[in-house]
Amino acid sequence: MKRFINYLKENPLLAISLIFIIVCFLCAVFAPFVTPYGYDETDYSTPLQSPSFKHIFGTDQLSRDLFSRMIFALRISLFVGLVPTTINLVIGAIIGTISGLSNKWVDSILMRLCDLGLSFPFMILAMAIIYNMGSSIRSLILALVIFGWTTSARVIRAQTQFIKQNPYISAAITMEVPLSTMIFKHILPNMRSTLLVLYTMSIPQAILAEAGLSFLGFGAQPPLTSLGVMVSNGRTFLFEAPWLSIAPGILIMLISLSFNFLGDGLRDFYGLEGSDF
Repeated sequence: MKRFINYLKENPLLAISLIFIIVCFLCAVFAPFVTPYGYDETDYSTPLQSPSFKHIFGTDQLSRDLFSRMIFALRISLFVGLVPTTINLVIGAIIGTISGLSNKWVDSILMRLCDLGLSFPFMILAMAIIYNMGSSIRSLILALVIFGWTTSARVIRAQTQFIKQNPYISAAITMEVPLSTMIFKHILPNMRSTLLVLYTMSIPQAILAEAGLSFLGFGAQPPLTSLGVMVSNGRTFLFEAPWLSIAPGILIMLISLSFNFLGDGLRDFYGLEGSDF
């Protein structure tokens, strides 16, 4: 931990990104206490008001405070960013390690399944799933999970094949250690850095995917909202009140950049840490 803190001091961009992510999570969790106005609070007297001291990001067409709605929208965006990414990483880790440890036939079948998933255009597949199941958070998460694990599975398979060359893995195979024990006690613990970097780099992809689907009308439905939904709703007033789309769009960009910078920083940190031994 001390080494990581020293590394943060030497890399201010990583430190700023980590602080920004923490602040976003805290704001989302404690949204009712952070926001100056309620989620749907309105007086209908200041529609489409430009940013001011009273409403720092302006108001929407129903006189609702944009800043307050963005903080509440963070909940959905971060939830959709975290939950599918966690599920994808778990599925990818299990399939990737099994593929890396198995014989040629099992490995080939699992990797062809990954190739099948990677060959589908994501947006078209996601829209088809959501269209048939109905627009909801559950449908959105399913669309992000159904083939979202394929990239992680490929990376983890390659890492597993590298770790498998170590003598202690050969000894475990010789001693006929159960596959589940080998995966969860010998393989995955030795790729913690890879899993962590994969996780942090995949979260912004899920957030951007949610924003894109929400912009097309396949995301959260009223009364729920997300940053992507707010960008989509603001396009009607793009020339009259551009802040309706610009403010949530900038927040999406900052969150995505912060997670990407965090992933890059963790990758470099673990690379340096590994070079010391």
